[in-house]
Amino acid sequence: MTAQTIETAAVTDEDKAAIAALPQRVVEAWAAHDADAFADVFTPDGTMIIPGHFQKGRDAIRAFLTQAFQGAFKGTRVTGTPVDLRFANAESGILITQGGILAPGETEPSAERAVHASWVVIKREGQWFLAAYQNSPRHAA
Repeated sequence: MTAQTIETAAVTDEDKAAIAALPQRVVEAWAAHDADAFADVFTPDGTMIIPGHFQKGRDAIRAFLTQAFQGAFKGTRVTGTPVDLRFANAESGILITQGGILAPGETEPSAERAVHASWVVIKREGQWFLAAYQNSPRHAA
């Protein structure tokens, strides 16, 4: 993973580690099919855009995933690995990940479920949250 900063003195190694941990929190929440833990990664007004769906706010994200974990996403897991991290300032940045949805028994996402994702992260009251998330299909070149 590469990391670039604009205000290098203001961004700490702890900040970088906390941001890099956000995808792991999502992976763990999804594995447990825990819509509350997943939604808690977001700011109260955070947005999630995935193919065919737009959700704004923790409550909407939580409600969507509660249903999805009982339906289309039942039995699935996700994977996400940070590949780039950049900061606009000491309290906001962009994290790029590579991953996707894993069907039962898969260790790597199929081509149809592999994605690149953009995470807009912000620091509020000393903690890093996801303000916006969007993913796009990742096709082999």
